[in-house]
Amino acid sequence: MTITLEQANTIIGAALDHGGKAGFNPLTVAVLDPGGAVVALARQDGSGFARPDVATGKAYGVLALGMTNRQIAARAADSPEFFTSVAALAGGKIFTVPGGVLVRSASGELLGAVGISGDASLNDEAAAVAGIEAAGLTAVTGAE
Repeated sequence: MTITLEQANTIIGAALDHGGKAGFNPLTVAVLDPGGAVVALARQDGSGFARPDVATGKAYGVLALGMTNRQIAARAADSPEFFTSVAALAGGKIFTVPGGVLVRSASGELLGAVGISGDASLNDEAAAVAGIEAAGLTAVTGAE
């Protein structure tokens, strides 16, 4: 099973709405399926031109390694050479900061991931969680 386009669009709309209400900088939201393919992507006016790559990279990294950004950060701190090698293998699409969030169904099945870039990393993550929850899905950040 994978995240649907309808769910991805709900996530994007709710994440951008959350960011707007919270006064965040313009956001870019990427929703990926479990294999790392982009299902949907939106970049708000004023969001930098590199933001789609960063948002996609945040989501791709958590999917590629099967762990949260916090777990990736701990791994990178514990073994920098491992992180450097993995990041190189992934073409730089591995991030150690919050903003990449795994998406699971109510039964725990992995459906994909959301990556957001544009504001402080914890704000990016909060917008992702708001979007995922608005779609009736479960967000996994590692902060739970």
